[in-house]
Amino acid sequence: MVGQVYNIPMYEYTVIYERGKDGGWGAYAPDLPGLGVIADTREEVETLIREGIKIHIEELRAGGFPVPEPSSFAELVSVPAE
Repeated sequence: MVGQVYNIPMYEYTVIYERGKDGGWGAYAPDLPGLGVIADTREEVETLIREGIKIHIEELRAGGFPVPEPSSFAELVSVPAE
C-alpha cells in the first residue's frame, strides 16, 4: 500500500521478524527480494530493516529498476493449542 505522511508519498512494506534459535533476530520484506537483515536484538533488527528498505529502494532507482509495489500482508491465525 502507498500512503502519505505530511503530504509525502510513502510505501508501506510488510516486514517479517523472526527470532533465531540462538536468541538473535532476523527480518525481511517479502516484496523486496534479496533484502534481509540479522542482529542481536529486535530493536537493532527493526532499525536495520528500515535502513535496508530505504537503501534497497534507492539502489533500485539508481540502477533504473522499478520499485516493487507493496503487495504482501501478514496476519495472525489462532488455532487450538491442544
